[in-house]
Amino acid sequence: MHLMHEYTDETEEFAQAILAYARDRIANPQPLDHAAPPDELDARAGATITPDGIGGLEALRRWAEVLAPATISPDHPSFLAFVPGASTKASVLFDLVISASATYAGSWLEGAGAVWAENQALRWLADLAGLPASAGVFVSGGTAGNLSALVAARHTATESRGGVRPARWRIACAETVHSSVISSAGVMDVDVISVPVDERGRLTGPALAAELERPQHEGLFAVVASAGSTNAGVVDDLEGVARVCRDHGLWLHVDGAYGGAGLLAPSVRNLSRGIEAADSFIVDPHKWLFAPYDSCALLYRDPALARATHRQEASYLDALHVGTDWNPSDYAHHLSRRARGLPLWFSLATYGTDAYRDAVERVLELTRDASAEIRTRPYLELVMEPELSVILFRRLGWGSRDYDAWWPRALLSQIGFVQPTTWKGERVARLCFVNPGTTLEHVGGILDTMR
Repeated sequence: MHLMHEYTDETEEFAQAILAYARDRIANPQPLDHAAPPDELDARAGATITPDGIGGLEALRRWAEVLAPATISPDHPSFLAFVPGASTKASVLFDLVISASATYAGSWLEGAGAVWAENQALRWLADLAGLPASAGVFVSGGTAGNLSALVAARHTATESRGGVRPARWRIACAETVHSSVISSAGVMDVDVISVPVDERGRLTGPALAAELERPQHEGLFAVVASAGSTNAGVVDDLEGVARVCRDHGLWLHVDGAYGGAGLLAPSVRNLSRGIEAADSFIVDPHKWLFAPYDSCALLYRDPALARATHRQEASYLDALHVGTDWNPSDYAHHLSRRARGLPLWFSLATYGTDAYRDAVERVLELTRDASAEIRTRPYLELVMEPELSVILFRRLGWGSRDYDAWWPRALLSQIGFVQPTTWKGERVARLCFVNPGTTLEHVGGILDTMR
């Protein structure tokens, strides 16, 4: 056997160094850091892939001293751009166990214990959404979850038509839908019907019903609604949209990749009324459910429809399809898969669901406090009151170039990582909160950079 598959004294040496590095990374506050240009990394890191190797200790040194500082930390409390991450300590530690165990979780035959544990976490999420005794699968992210759900919706629609396909398949959504839905439509080669939104950017039942009265929408098979849009944190009129989908026999897919965690919080749970009528639903644990990258929970009202869509058939897979075993590979467009739901399961088992509820509520309270702070500053103005944990606001007197110069300045000074966005054609500032460790002091420091 080659030495790289043996545990040698050299392996022990760099294993201890790696464990020490990981312990420090998990236990202690880390810098925000920022990206570096390729030529700088080329010069400082040098050649790392060589015929003879550079050794584990040297590879770790180059990572720790050169490459890690050029990688922004999404779990830093001042990371308020895009959608941050804030993994619990237990979830990160168990992620190490998964890698060390070479756990495969594509089938019950090979990973029954892992799949059982993942299904416990999926069952909890389904209960939060009010879905029936069903389950689903963990996939890599919201993009994979949205695509897999929509492929299942189209297959179901094709079967309901006796296999007859229309000239063009179509899905309907609001312009505020996540970009991955549009990307999924492109991959599937289906058309997108853009439904007008209300003043808060919501897809509503009445607007969807009015749009469906148009005769050119033959071939419509699914509607995608948001349980917390990524750009503004706004929840669509799920109840009204669900009613229209039921009346027209359409598959309702709810994208809660970011905002689905709001189901945990009594203070905002009412915003998601109607989600229990969804045919499929996603939420990303690596966002506001405090799990490591990458993880998206994809749930189905009727998993058998997904299995009929996604199950792969091959002679070497015959042993997987005997009996009623639950094979995660049957419920999305994948076969091989990491047990990416286990860090969430372990964290839930460790801390309990009440701790998760309280952490989400803490983030919502911070969002309200940050909004109040913005209102006290005469040079700032809220675009609208936040629903979940995204704040859109403007710096009075600024244009696009001011915003585009602002965020690199804040990052290079290590005050915070923030990003501008666009709302109804206007360039504005955006803050997204998911980290319970973020404080009003962090927010105040960022707002001070806009004076």
